[in-house]
Amino acid sequence: MAKFRYCLSLIAAALGIPSGAAAAGPPRVQSAIEALAQDSAQYATANGVSLTEAMRRLRAQESSVAATDSIQEVYRERLAGITIEHRPDFRIVVLLTGTDPVPDRTIFAGGMHVPILFRTGAPATREQIVAAIRQHQAAIKAALPAQGMGVDQRTGELVMMVSAPAAARYGVSSMEEKLKALAGVPARIRVLDRPDVNSNIEGGARLVGVDPANGKRYSCTAGFVVTDGARTGIVTAAHCPDSLTYYDPAGERIKLDFGGQWGWSYQDVQLHVTERAQQPLFYADTGKSVLRPVTSSRARNSTRAGEAICRRGETSGYSCSEVELTDYAPPGDLCGGPCDAVWVTVTGPSCKSGDSGGPIFSGTIAFGIVKGGNYSRDGTCNFYYYMSMDYLPQGWSLLRG
Repeated sequence: MAKFRYCLSLIAAALGIPSGAAAAGPPRVQSAIEALAQDSAQYATANGVSLTEAMRRLRAQESSVAATDSIQEVYRERLAGITIEHRPDFRIVVLLTGTDPVPDRTIFAGGMHVPILFRTGAPATREQIVAAIRQHQAAIKAALPAQGMGVDQRTGELVMMVSAPAAARYGVSSMEEKLKALAGVPARIRVLDRPDVNSNIEGGARLVGVDPANGKRYSCTAGFVVTDGARTGIVTAAHCPDSLTYYDPAGERIKLDFGGQWGWSYQDVQLHVTERAQQPLFYADTGKSVLRPVTSSRARNSTRAGEAICRRGETSGYSCSEVELTDYAPPGDLCGGPCDAVWVTVTGPSCKSGDSGGPIFSGTIAFGIVKGGNYSRDGTCNFYYYMSMDYLPQGWSLLRG
């Protein structure tokens, strides 16, 4: 009976349902196991496994980082990509250039045996494709209707996004041939309905401000709490208003002081500070009924394609999905000029206007904050992309519990 009540409590936590007196009181702080259970409930639904199996896999996903980091170092000169696969079974696939075989192996991570499969024959390494994007991005955009480009670690290709009208006009095959010739690496075209945009700052909000340029009231989402060792602050997206007010779920309004803005090739972050001491907590459920602690962060270079991660936005709420591209350059001048290939894309379908600056996480681990997304004509989110916590303003770091 005790075990049954414990399982019920995990399911309630996963659904963001407060229990007992906590339902009527202030937001409750989740334990690490409750945070894992909440994310695992989403994973279980997406992958057709039990909650227990989902929790085991998410533990293994985090515990396998050290192993894949080591593989990156050992096979750096051959590495085309590392991918986490969830179907038909949980496993890690390593794609290498060349034909010399590497034996498969199994590691014990998070309480389960995880197969690591090595595949050879990729024509270019991840580093070569990233270098090609940086070197040839301007020429590619001048010659082709590119909407953004990145590295697909699953296939070892440069992926260039184009609009459906451009695909119909120029032809996907002819554009792919020209792209390969310009970049000098394997490449393919992905057709999208619309171009990428920064996540708009409108709709219901937790951070609210007025744009002095037009006098309109906008809103976005608070990210994580940061510190410079003496002060604490909250980060959000740089394209949010400079003057912001924090709206507590209980109704309290806290005026935030503008601490700086960094929005260029690899950053989209704005800092706001307060005299009130902050704690390393963030809301991870749609209804903001529970708070989640932050214990660590994940470096972009250690983030694998296929990794299951979650997010929370003021408009679209809480959801989880999978990493697509770990080396993405958004289109146009969304970075105050050309964007560097350091942004991370994550599959939809949940992302909407008003989510700018929102936290990206897995369990109690911070991954980054939302910058923008790509939407179909019907408003469905094809993917969103975020700035890694690697690129916080100089002198500031994530506040951790």
